[in-house]
Amino acid sequence: MATEDLIFILILLVVTVVLAVPIGKYMSKVFTGQRTFMTPVMQPVERFIYRLVGVDENEEMNWKRYAYSLIVFNIIAILFLFTLQLLQGYLPLNPEGFPGVRWDTALNTAISFVTNTNWQSYAGETTMSYLTQMMGLAVQNFVSAAVGIAAVLVLIRGFIRKNTENLGNFWVDMTRSVLYILLPLSVILALLLVSQGVVQTFDPYATAQTIEGANQIIPLGPAASQVAIKMLGSNGGGFFNVNSAHPFENPNGITNFLESIAILLLPMSLVFAFGYMIRNFKQGLAIFAVMMILFVTGLGVALWSEDQTNPIIEKMGVSSGNLEGKEVRLGVGESTAWGAATTIVSNGGVNMMHDSAMPLTGLVFMFNMATGEVIFGGLGVGLAGMLFYVILTMFIAGLMIGRTPEFLGKKLGPPEMTLAVIPLVVPQAAILILAAIALSTPDGLAGLNNPSAHGMSEILYAYFSTIGNNGSAFAGLSANTVFYNLTLGLAMLIGRFATIIPAIALAGLLAKKGKVPTSSATFPTTGPLFIILVAGVVILLGALTFFSVFALGPGLDHLFMQGGNITS
Repeated sequence: MATEDLIFILILLVVTVVLAVPIGKYMSKVFTGQRTFMTPVMQPVERFIYRLVGVDENEEMNWKRYAYSLIVFNIIAILFLFTLQLLQGYLPLNPEGFPGVRWDTALNTAISFVTNTNWQSYAGETTMSYLTQMMGLAVQNFVSAAVGIAAVLVLIRGFIRKNTENLGNFWVDMTRSVLYILLPLSVILALLLVSQGVVQTFDPYATAQTIEGANQIIPLGPAASQVAIKMLGSNGGGFFNVNSAHPFENPNGITNFLESIAILLLPMSLVFAFGYMIRNFKQGLAIFAVMMILFVTGLGVALWSEDQTNPIIEKMGVSSGNLEGKEVRLGVGESTAWGAATTIVSNGGVNMMHDSAMPLTGLVFMFNMATGEVIFGGLGVGLAGMLFYVILTMFIAGLMIGRTPEFLGKKLGPPEMTLAVIPLVVPQAAILILAAIALSTPDGLAGLNNPSAHGMSEILYAYFSTIGNNGSAFAGLSANTVFYNLTLGLAMLIGRFATIIPAIALAGLLAKKGKVPTSSATFPTTGPLFIILVAGVVILLGALTFFSVFALGPGLDHLFMQGGNITS
């Protein structure tokens, strides 16, 4: 791997962490109702919104009411976005005259953006009008991210509070997430991207004449504003079909660096915000260390894999590195780092074709999603998922030392364990079941564009991505069919709500409990042993659950490649 690529990755991680710590502190103040430098600007807007929709910001909810509000909001959002796509042919801001979106594609897309997945089975520049992109997709980029943040806020309050059913207010949490965090950062990033050439215009598509004398349509549109929130909000849906591999979304090294930071920034910041909110910054650092160890380990394997020679390409007399499927202006190292970051953060934005990655690189990307997207993960739900792993680890540790498991002063009994295990088992089971259906039915196999083990990897990746609410794709699977739009839509719903609803219910149980004092028998949760145990549980659970499909997909693909062919 080139030295400049390693320097890029090191600077990326250092800069992101340096920014994430103060942003995390700022976020903790916002979520605990403290005054910040944004309060004079945003508080009047916030209160106007509450008056407009009839919300009392001081009224708190129990877990059932919080979950009900969240579910109703998501149902309404899906119906609105679905209808908007069907009717876009009759609506304004449609300079190319795109018709309404086909029903199954519209349903899949509505579920996708509302669940913060942003899986796209369509080509944006030939399917969606400017109005649909802005009023539909971009709006959901904001509010779906805010819903994820709200889910983890409830869980954090469950650990902080005692002997109460009050867990905050869903509408307040979501509003503050958008106004104080997502919107200001998106405005700043959008302006930076525009300054570097990312397009932001309402002009119709341009027509250019090629050197052969033919006419070429060049898609335009308000892309920069959507790119900013798609990165910051762990969304990933591209304005253009090839996402951030498109030069209008990601034209140069500066934009690639900025967008790479944006992918990681808020998920990292939330971990530090957790430490500040529970008033135990060392605990936040310990969980951050677990995530960073898992991230760097996977990234190291992916970088090593991409640095190896591809025997199939070598047979063709090409020895310039594994650039197939990657943008020359970005190179192998930056593309691989982006791929690792986007799959740990449930982002889904891509600056290369993951289908062209080396098989072991694809294995790393799939494993990142197979863990339940908890290595930083999506906004809020990633941290919630890691806390589920922490609870499972504390249960295992409790068995080893013969003590009732506890974490942050809360005893963890059978009900808490059950709710923590559901998000770690149900989505993984759904991946295997849905992928098996796709691999054994004509409708599922019809979408394949590659044979053998690589074709299996394409199908596996699709369900890993949608269950994990990631949204990236191997890009070798033709998924815009009724079969895939419906099954992948179901996968997205399972992945989202099998995590969020147990998290809110768990918060309700924890908040009712009192605090137990720390004693000499309390298992320490801020030291190296805790970090190693949690990381080990994440790796073991993922490896044991998916070993067979990893072996038959990317593992077998790697062996075939080493033999110089793609099928056997």
